[in-house]
Amino acid sequence: MPKKVLAELLAKTELVSGIYKYTVKSQEIATEAKAGQFLEIKVSETGEPFLRRPISIYNINKNTGEVEFIFQVKGRGTELLSKIEVGKKIDIMGPLGYGTYKVQEYNNVAIIGGGIGIYPLYELTKQLKGKANLNVYLGFRDKSLVTCEKEFEEIGLNKLVVTTDDGSYKEKGFAIDFMKKDIEENKVDMIFACGPLPMLRAIRQYAIDNNIPCQISLEERMGCGIGACLGCAVKVISGEEPRFGHVCKEGPVFNAKDVEF
Repeated sequence: MPKKVLAELLAKTELVSGIYKYTVKSQEIATEAKAGQFLEIKVSETGEPFLRRPISIYNINKNTGEVEFIFQVKGRGTELLSKIEVGKKIDIMGPLGYGTYKVQEYNNVAIIGGGIGIYPLYELTKQLKGKANLNVYLGFRDKSLVTCEKEFEEIGLNKLVVTTDDGSYKEKGFAIDFMKKDIEENKVDMIFACGPLPMLRAIRQYAIDNNIPCQISLEERMGCGIGACLGCAVKVISGEEPRFGHVCKEGPVFNAKDVEF
């Protein structure tokens, strides 16, 4: 069950300009959190902006009760969040999301993320270590946004590919193209993905066309996190007729074939 807690901000790091990693202390959340879940965070004590901000969980330490999340400043809410000082308490509701990444034994796994969509994949990758050969593909717009490369490397991967759209760092192009090339050479049991909608749409179609199981995490604007505001509806395929489900309740992780873009 999601909990509402006041979690102390233990550490904050600006990874690159405008992208922050926060470490908070909450044994309650850390104990229950799973890869793929998210938090709803109150960004100010004044009540404005009114809505919490949904941010994916990056890292979980169940032993110490520490939870890490990474966010990019994109508007007033995340700007206010970035101003919170170490030692302050943050009002957090979580963990949220009933649809999580399903971790089990595999032979070969492809994990692909784009932009801020790479961050929910870190905890997943940690949990898959020792359960599969892991090929990880991280795509960024340009060099200025490349983050967490070292952290993924330190997990111990079969392969890590970092791409930038403009070629300003590592491989030039889109992460999905490098993933496709590797899959042609080595069969994979599962694709895990998170990132912008165009990328997820392409990965979903590729997985269906090639009969590869695929789990995707959707990034939707979730005002409440519990299905009350109805702001994160997506079309899902259930039974004979498509219907609208809610990312915050049924997701954010779905089997790719069950989502209709």
